[in-house]
Amino acid sequence: MENKRVFAGGLIAGAVLTLAVGGCAFVGVTLYQGTKNGSSLEEVGNKTTMEKVNVLEGMIDDYYLEDVSAEDLEQGVYKGLLDALGDPYSVYYTADELETLQEKTQGIYYGIGARVSLDTETQLPKIASVISGTPAEEAGLMANDLLYKADDTELQGMDLSSAVALIRGEEGTTVHLTVIRSGESNYLEFDVVRRKLANETVTSKMLDDSMAYIQIQEFDDVTLDQFTEALDNARSEGMEGLIIDLRGNPGGNLSTVCDICRELLPKGLIVYTEDKYGNREEYSCDGANPLEVPLVVLVDGNSASASEIMSGAVKDYGIGTLVGTTTYGKGIVQRIMQLTDNSAVKLTVSKYYTPKGNNIHKIGIEPDVEVEFDAQAYVEDGTDNQLNKAMEVLQEKMTE
Repeated sequence: MENKRVFAGGLIAGAVLTLAVGGCAFVGVTLYQGTKNGSSLEEVGNKTTMEKVNVLEGMIDDYYLEDVSAEDLEQGVYKGLLDALGDPYSVYYTADELETLQEKTQGIYYGIGARVSLDTETQLPKIASVISGTPAEEAGLMANDLLYKADDTELQGMDLSSAVALIRGEEGTTVHLTVIRSGESNYLEFDVVRRKLANETVTSKMLDDSMAYIQIQEFDDVTLDQFTEALDNARSEGMEGLIIDLRGNPGGNLSTVCDICRELLPKGLIVYTEDKYGNREEYSCDGANPLEVPLVVLVDGNSASASEIMSGAVKDYGIGTLVGTTTYGKGIVQRIMQLTDNSAVKLTVSKYYTPKGNNIHKIGIEPDVEVEFDAQAYVEDGTDNQLNKAMEVLQEKMTE
């Protein structure tokens, strides 16, 4: 096996990229210098480790039945190092995987049109929401479907980014998905044709009685402009109350959710983070654009991370009513650090806290009005009982 190398010294300098909560962002670059604040980790790539890796490579070369490239083994070492953390949100990205991630957050990607989160109970990818008018919807995939296989690859225990990479692919190609669906006794099989998708993260409409409805499907680079346009349009159409739908929203960029919160909240903290050294970073609102109408926010068990930052701030300030079910419970923040070979590492670097100091990790945020979603009614005649309850609550607020 030629060109063997494991912990290459040329990879220790790179770029530290912006914080992400359930998604990724790519703005602001500084050199990564390694250890900080006096913290240190016993060296992993020491002489004994390197010798053992060389022995293992030799055994694979001599005895392993199938062909394997040195590059695949090298990437496996890097991925394994991050896997050893036992943190599903800390991931190693190859250069190609990072490029795919960047394309998605910037608004265009090739895939099936389903937003995916990690089901912590089964360690399977779970569809958080299906985007309207996409191959996923056309094939019959539904929110809360568990993805067991992509083609012939089992996805259980795989990090979310790697699983999503198997589902995405070149335009016009087909991915065969094996799905576990609640209430079904057998696996369901779907063939879904991938296509180029514009990342429309915000949809909106006017409801009865001058109520505006804005759904935020995730918090990406493109989301702020889409949200402000939807909010401006609602105001121009005489909005007297607002429903923001965060159901099925798996999260996204910390900077994006904070910018959107600045279009709604009074002056004060939006969220703050604390790292392993106790360093605190605050994200605040100047109160220049407080929402002037009653607000209801729809949430469910798939509303995660960035969605919970918005929900938590709305609840702590008492400027709106949360309707639905308890949120996912992801109260930690990741940072993406790009290396000199264009690969990258995403690491969990801090916890985040709501304005009142609550960390909701593995707890979630309880709604003010709890309403379980009636999936049967939705399938039978399109009735969205949670949205109907949100409208009822908002109507009461508008008439107070």
